[in-house]
Amino acid sequence: MITLEQIKAKLLEQPAVQAEYDALAAEFDMARELLHARARAGLTQAQVAERMGTTQSAIARLEAGKRQPSMRTVQRYAQALGCRAVVRLERGSA
Repeated sequence: MITLEQIKAKLLEQPAVQAEYDALAAEFDMARELLHARARAGLTQAQVAERMGTTQSAIARLEAGKRQPSMRTVQRYAQALGCRAVVRLERGSA
């Protein structure tokens, strides 16, 4: 049986697929950070949504990483978790 990791590795051998994957890295990093922060806070999507005055489905979309959220949304999300949002700029590899 072929694993997901094997499929991913095979697809990423293609330069066009690798370029698209790399282009989405920042969005997935943001989504991953939001998910980890919520897990550390021990909250459900519904609880975060209630604290933000929005819906659970809006939180699910935010955590899916399909769109970059505004800085204001990230700040509100962080406050709902009892955290603060911090922006850090890092030198790119290019």
